[in-house]
Amino acid sequence: MYGYVIVNKPELKFKEYDRYRSYYCGLCDILREQYGIRGQVSLSYDMTFLVILLTGLYEPQTAYLEERCIIHPVAKHPVRKNEVTSYVADMNVLMAYYKCVDDWKDEKKVTRLTYSRLLKGQVKKICGKYPQKAEAIRQALSGLSAAEKAGEENIDRAASYFATVMSVVMAMKEDEWTEELQKMGYQLGKFIYLCDAYEDAEEDIKAGRYNVFCTHVDQPGFDAYCESILNAMMADCVRIFERLPIVEEAQLLRNILYSGVWIRFQAAKEKRIKVKKQEGENSGRSV
Repeated sequence: MYGYVIVNKPELKFKEYDRYRSYYCGLCDILREQYGIRGQVSLSYDMTFLVILLTGLYEPQTAYLEERCIIHPVAKHPVRKNEVTSYVADMNVLMAYYKCVDDWKDEKKVTRLTYSRLLKGQVKKICGKYPQKAEAIRQALSGLSAAEKAGEENIDRAASYFATVMSVVMAMKEDEWTEELQKMGYQLGKFIYLCDAYEDAEEDIKAGRYNVFCTHVDQPGFDAYCESILNAMMADCVRIFERLPIVEEAQLLRNILYSGVWIRFQAAKEKRIKVKKQEGENSGRSV
């Protein structure tokens, strides 16, 4: 359910993309330092966005380095790390753990059980640091699992559980920005959940898996219907973002929120239209 909150690379200047990658590599570094390879594999672009957002808002002292790694063994690459990076790394691992636990309970995926066991010891430490957040995330993901098992058809209700997770994670501190960050995270969480459901709709239905759009996918205007819902969510999300006093990373964040978040949706939409066109042509030939 990740990989939707990304940059639109062609719209960025080289220096801007290098800056984005420096935050991504910084999160990767912290995950490795704090949790080893088992932490690194949970790395996501969505959480890189959160590092940039919170860094832009709070402007913490940030270390800038140039390093080599397994992915970049020859040339050094820029790396940015700060206290936000460490917080997001903790949340990244926590969310990955609870998602694996639920996947094991729901679908008996052995790989998820194995991975959750690898993270379990570190997750206990994270829960000790953020007990309220950890419990809120656990309850929300547990609620999502129960709703999916029950075949929840209400789109807003189904999306609300992951929205709650993101609202908890987005608010790093208890301060004047907590409420705004929670609201922004809630809308972004709903957007991510429903984008994922839209992209996987036909595949989930064929496999007999739950999908909140299962009763909508064959209806006329389904693509436009989904796009209108997602547009409303991102409009709320962006409206809140523009109220935050972010200066230094504002353009990079706008690239993500105004453009990057739509890349996978548009790709899925174009694929669905192409498949329907081919099916129509095949049907016409058979007649």
